[in-house]
Amino acid sequence: MRVLITGISGFVGQNLSLYLDKDFDVQGISRKKKPGKLTYEMFLEENRPYDAMIHLAGKAHDLKKTSHDDEYYEVNYELTKRLYEQFLQSDAQKFIYISSVKAVADTVAGVLTEEDVPNPVTAYGKSKLMAENYILANIPADKQVYILRPCMIHGIGNKGNLNLLHNIVSKGFPYPLGAFQNVRSFLSIENLCFIIKELLDQKDIPSGVYHVADDVSLSTNKVIELMGDSLGTKSRIWNIPCSWVTMAARLGNHLHLPLNTHRLQKLTESYVVGNAKIVAAMGKELPVKTEDGLLRTFRSFAP
Repeated sequence: MRVLITGISGFVGQNLSLYLDKDFDVQGISRKKKPGKLTYEMFLEENRPYDAMIHLAGKAHDLKKTSHDDEYYEVNYELTKRLYEQFLQSDAQKFIYISSVKAVADTVAGVLTEEDVPNPVTAYGKSKLMAENYILANIPADKQVYILRPCMIHGIGNKGNLNLLHNIVSKGFPYPLGAFQNVRSFLSIENLCFIIKELLDQKDIPSGVYHVADDVSLSTNKVIELMGDSLGTKSRIWNIPCSWVTMAARLGNHLHLPLNTHRLQKLTESYVVGNAKIVAAMGKELPVKTEDGLLRTFRSFAP
């Protein structure tokens, strides 16, 4: 099977291409000209044959809020639309679009499932949902089309917030938000790659939307403890009263300190994503347990 992967040079793309390379003929598509890789324009113009496309490319959520809304719509919606239209006209049988749980909700009460009505609040989430809706409105009966909504993905080569938090723990600084009780879902890159391969291999998984997460959700305090375990030490967690921390965060809004109310919310909120639908559809359990995957990621952060 010939598989095309957009965004192959990114964190997920690099891991996925290595995971699939031994079983499939994998080729990457990128924005810029690179040896051995197609650009989007070359692909759309030349109409090269392929069997499946995995669309990873997109504009990620800009936490610094320096991006214009138009950038999200151009990359996450317009590019996806063009690639999907090409897929519909081709002989290819499978299309896998990597969306995001942020296409559904920015905050979650309880467990986020595929039954929840999407209500994104950011340009990133809205642009992802626009792409989803276009795809869902145009699924042919003779092809298999999957929309995956992953939660926070981690793994070797990851440069996200977990890395920044690990740097703090590794320097011996205490985590001061231990009094806040929250639960979050994570997704090991190995589990995401496993799911995508199953979608490529299996012929009977129905088209549609699937949420993707590890089996168990963890508190941030537990994550901090695992970071200490990966370093062979005991993490320091301070249980400063929540009211004191909240007051300090409000002060941070005015004094432009590292801790403000927005950052405090992101560090302490709960965001649990259910994976029951995709696990049932595959008929297989995920290969990597939540804590094992996180420990593997944290150990990769070591210099």
